[in-house]
Amino acid sequence: MTESGMISREAIESSYRVIQGHIRRTPTIGLDPSDLDVAAKQITLKLEHLQHTGSFKPRGAFANLLLRDVGSAGVAAASGGNHGAAVAYAARKLGIPAHIFIPSVSPQAKVDRIRGERAKLTIVGDRYHEALRACDEFVAETSALSVHAYDQRETILGQGSIGLELDEQVPDLDTLLVSVGGGGLIAGIAAWFTGSVRVIGVEPRLSPTLAMALEAGAPVDAPADGVAADSLAPLRVGELVLPIAQAHVAEVILVDDEEIIAAQKRLWDVARVIAEPGGAAAAAGLLSGGYTPEPDEHVGILVSGANTDAVAF
Repeated sequence: MTESGMISREAIESSYRVIQGHIRRTPTIGLDPSDLDVAAKQITLKLEHLQHTGSFKPRGAFANLLLRDVGSAGVAAASGGNHGAAVAYAARKLGIPAHIFIPSVSPQAKVDRIRGERAKLTIVGDRYHEALRACDEFVAETSALSVHAYDQRETILGQGSIGLELDEQVPDLDTLLVSVGGGGLIAGIAAWFTGSVRVIGVEPRLSPTLAMALEAGAPVDAPADGVAADSLAPLRVGELVLPIAQAHVAEVILVDDEEIIAAQKRLWDVARVIAEPGGAAAAAGLLSGGYTPEPDEHVGILVSGANTDAVAF
C-alpha cells in the first residue's frame, strides 16, 4: 500500500475488474532492437494508442465514473485533450452529462474527438492549468463531479491496469519507459510493479514536472512548453503522484523536442505506429540514448497516444 490513498496492487486489480468490460486490452508487439540501433535483448511496445479515443485515458475515466458517485449534474474535466476525450467517451457510454474544458493549445484532432462524443466543450486559456481553473469554477457552481486528469485516486488506479496487463503479456519485462505529464500514468504503473520492473519516466525538457518535483521534494511549478505541451505540460505533478514516484520510479529522463519528433518518425518507419508527440516521448527516452539498456535487457516502451493532426484523410 502506498501513502497516496491506498493505491495498491489489490486496489488496481479490483478497479480493473470493474472497468475491463469498458476498455480494450491493448496489444503488444516485439521489435528487433537492431532496427532501433539499440543493444538490448528485446524491445516490446505496449500499444495503448489503440485504446478507445486514441490514448490510455479511458482507463482512468471509466474508473472515476464507475467507482464514484455521479450526481444529476454529471461530470466535468479539464484536459489537454486526451483526458477530455476519454471522459466524454465514458460519459456518453454510461449516459452521463459531461462538460470538458481544454486550452487553445489542444490540437484540432483532440477538439474534434471531444465534440464527436457529444460533450459540452469550452476552450479557455492557453495551457492546461488555465482550463483546470475554469473547470474548478464550474464544478463549484454546479456540483458536477470533477474527474481530474491525473491527481485523483481512481484515475491512478485505472491507469495502473496497464501494468497489470503488461505483467500478463510480457512476464519477463525488465524495464518500462513511460512518458510523464501530470504523472497519473506512471504512478499507476509504478504502484502496480512496486520495483519488480524498472519504471523510468520520460519528460520533455521544456516541461519537466516530475524531475523538478523529485529535486524539490514536493510538486512545484514547472515550465509548460514544447511540442508535447498539449499532453505533457500540466504546470506541476500531482500531489498523489509524487510519493509513488519517489518510492517506485527508478529515474526520470529529459528529452528535447527534436528527439521526440525523431522518435515519432522512427516509430512510423520501423513499426508503422502513429504516435502524437506525448505518445512518442517514452520512445525518445530510449532512441535518444537517454537510457542505455544492458545487452540482456528486455525493454518495454509505452506508446500512450495517437491523437495528432499529423495524419489527415
